[in-house]
Amino acid sequence: MSAALLCPPAPAAACAGEVPLLPVVGADTRVPLVPGGTTRYVDLDSAASSRALESVAARVAEALPLYASVHRGAGYLSQVSTAAYEDARETVARFVGARTDDVCVLVRHTTDALNLLAGCVPDGEAVLVLDCEHHADLLPWQRRGPLTVLPTAASVVETLRALGAALAAAPYALVAVTGASNVTGESLPLDEVVALAHAAGARVLVDGAQLVPHRRFSLAGSGADYVAFSGHKAYAPFGSGALVGRRDWLDAAPAYLAGGGAVQQVSVEETSWAAAPHRHEGGSPNVLGAVALAAACDALAGLAAEDLAAHERALRERLVDGLGALPGVRVLRIWADSTDPTGVVSFTVAGADPGLVAAYLSAEHGIGVRDGRFCAHPLLARLGVPEGALRASVGVGSTLADVDRLLAALDAFLSAGPRVAYAPVDGRWQPVDDPRPLPGDAARGAGCAPARR
Repeated sequence: MSAALLCPPAPAAACAGEVPLLPVVGADTRVPLVPGGTTRYVDLDSAASSRALESVAARVAEALPLYASVHRGAGYLSQVSTAAYEDARETVARFVGARTDDVCVLVRHTTDALNLLAGCVPDGEAVLVLDCEHHADLLPWQRRGPLTVLPTAASVVETLRALGAALAAAPYALVAVTGASNVTGESLPLDEVVALAHAAGARVLVDGAQLVPHRRFSLAGSGADYVAFSGHKAYAPFGSGALVGRRDWLDAAPAYLAGGGAVQQVSVEETSWAAAPHRHEGGSPNVLGAVALAAACDALAGLAAEDLAAHERALRERLVDGLGALPGVRVLRIWADSTDPTGVVSFTVAGADPGLVAAYLSAEHGIGVRDGRFCAHPLLARLGVPEGALRASVGVGSTLADVDRLLAALDAFLSAGPRVAYAPVDGRWQPVDDPRPLPGDAARGAGCAPARR
C-alpha cells in the first residue's frame, strides 16, 4: 500500500513519515547492485550509527578553520575553540534537562560514559540492572561488581514488581536501566523506575543512546540521576558523547584518564586533581566532536516533541504492520504491555539465516539493516533467538518510502528468493561473484555517488 493511500487529503502538510523531519548528509547516495545498475541507498540502521544532519556537517565545516588547542592556549583561535567547546558542553547539558548542579562530561560514546561512571560508584556499593540491557550497560558493572542482574519478566507490570522486590530485599547504590531497547525500541516507564529506586535509596542511570535522539528526555523532569548517550546515534558521527548527572560521585572518583587537563597541580610526589568535568577529560579533547554533538542537540531541540514522536510512530507502525503481513516473519517484543516504543524493530524470517537476508537486502536492493545479536546476547537468548535476528531502525531522515522499500524487498525474498548465489566469507554472508567495488574502494569514492536531482 502506498504512503499516499494512508494520508487524508491534506493540501497544506504532509503526513507524518512521508518526508524527512531533518535533512541528512548523503540522503541521495546511490550504491551499486550485484544484479547490475545502481539505486538510492536506504539506510535502516540508525540504531547502530545515524547519518550526520546537514546542519551538523555545516557547523563542523564552520568550526574547522577556527580549530586550535583548548583551555591553555593564549592564541586567539585557542580562545575561540575553548569557548566553542565549553558552549557545546552547556548545550548538551541543556538538551537533556540538566539541573543547575549537574555536570556534563564529554566523552567518546555511551560505552565510554558508562565505563567512566562505573569507576565513580563508591567502592563496595552494589548495582542493579536488567538482563535486557545492551552490553555497554552490563559489562562495566559486571567487571566492577557487586552486581545483580534481574531477569526481565513477560510484562512491564511484572518487571516493575520484580524490580521493586529486588530493591526492597537488598541495598543498591545504582539502578542502571535502558531508556529504549536497542533491540525492540521498548522501555520501562522511567518515572516509575525512578520512584522505586529513590524510595529504596538508589540512584538511577539512564542509558539514553536509543532514547535521547528519538524522544524528549529531561534529567530534571524525570528525576533520573544520570544519563549517557552517543553522538553517533544522534546524527553527529564525529566521535563524541556525554555523561550528564550528579556531581558528587564524579568529583570524588579517581580521574578517568590520568593526564594533562585533568589536574590542578603536579609534583613528583603527588597530584592535585581538578573537579569534574575536567577531572575526567584528560588529554586534548575532541573539540569538533563536541561542536557536532551540540549542533545535533540544537537541531533536535528545534523539532516539536509531538512531531518527532509522530514521525517515528508512523514509520514504526508501517513497518510492524507490513512485517506482520509477511509469512514466516516474527517481530520481537520484550513486553506485551509496553507502550510508545521508538523506531527500532527486530524480527526473524523463518528458515532464513539473518546474515543471508541482510546480505541479500544490501546486494540486490541497496538496503542497509543490521543482523546478529546487537550487543544484547542475554536479551536475544531470552527472546528465543540466541543465534540472532534482523533489525531495521529509523530516524529523522527516514521516510515511509524507505520502509516500503524494505517490505517489498522482503516480500521478493520470500516469494522468489535471491537472484544470485551467496556464501559465508569470514563469518559474513557475501555474494559469490560480487562485481561491486571493494568496500575500501567505495569509501574512497569509487562506485558510490550522489544521485542527480
